[in-house]
Amino acid sequence: MNTSTALRRARTPLALTAAVLLAATACGGEDAGGGGGDGKDGALKGNIRIDGSSTVAPLSSAAAQLFQAENSGVKVTVGTSGTGGGFEKFCAGETDISDASRPIKDEEKSVCDGKKIGFEEFQVANDGLSVVISKENDWAECLTVDQLKKMWEPKSKVNNWNQIDPKFPDEKIELFGPGTDSGTFDYFTDAVNGEEGASRTDYSPSEDDNVIIQGVSGSKGGLGYFGLSYYEENKDKLKLVKIDGGDGCVEPTTETVQDGTYKPLSRPLFIYPKASALDKPEVEAFVEFYVEKHAEIAEKALFVPLNTEQETKLKAALDKLREQHTS
Repeated sequence: MNTSTALRRARTPLALTAAVLLAATACGGEDAGGGGGDGKDGALKGNIRIDGSSTVAPLSSAAAQLFQAENSGVKVTVGTSGTGGGFEKFCAGETDISDASRPIKDEEKSVCDGKKIGFEEFQVANDGLSVVISKENDWAECLTVDQLKKMWEPKSKVNNWNQIDPKFPDEKIELFGPGTDSGTFDYFTDAVNGEEGASRTDYSPSEDDNVIIQGVSGSKGGLGYFGLSYYEENKDKLKLVKIDGGDGCVEPTTETVQDGTYKPLSRPLFIYPKASALDKPEVEAFVEFYVEKHAEIAEKALFVPLNTEQETKLKAALDKLREQHTS
């Protein structure tokens, strides 16, 4: 994944990620093992290094900002080398926490095991995308994944709604979406077209979701996509499309994203804290803060928070991490 994919999922994540990435650049190749712990005044001091999924970066960036507001002596840096790249650094002992938009693979776990890197998997939020159309569109209430692919696949020549379904009107399709540096673009193209970054190029791209909203709302045949939370903030201007991922039409809501029935445009998001990193008081405090404030962090980063069952599993994962650390 492009390392400049600093998560353009919405206005707030972009600002958060940019701020933290500037901090990461400033600290350069700071070693993850160098922490200050408690200062003489009892305040936490030191450095926490996080890397991995650009999709999860806004969550960790939001957590970092909230945590640093209470602990000014701690510097939290968040990199975006992608989930796989993050695990490479994590298993090499270069980071304290790895951000991931998928579970760790067996081969990645084997590398960590070989380096005696212990960890636990924490699901910290849910991710969902919304497909939106103009308020004037009264025909596309539900679209299948195959129909979305027909619109968005590389070199697609589809330019009219009646090419998607003969029952649809003779109306020009105008497509709007994030630019190629966006984590939302990577996620959507992978889920719909089967390959990250695979997309037709003759659409109107923008890193500003407000531009996408203006484009779709101003075109009767317009269609676009962005984060579900951002739709919730602008539902008066657009209509939401239900998606048929093979089991019927499902509307994206907090509930359908949380339970995974809105597919394939919803998924869990993870962080992987390193057990030995809890040796550093600042890391232990940050991980505990992340767990305690997960709902506030998800809201700040415009993601879908955990449900009750997921929250219970998150707290259990923290207990397991502590057990690993003390064993």
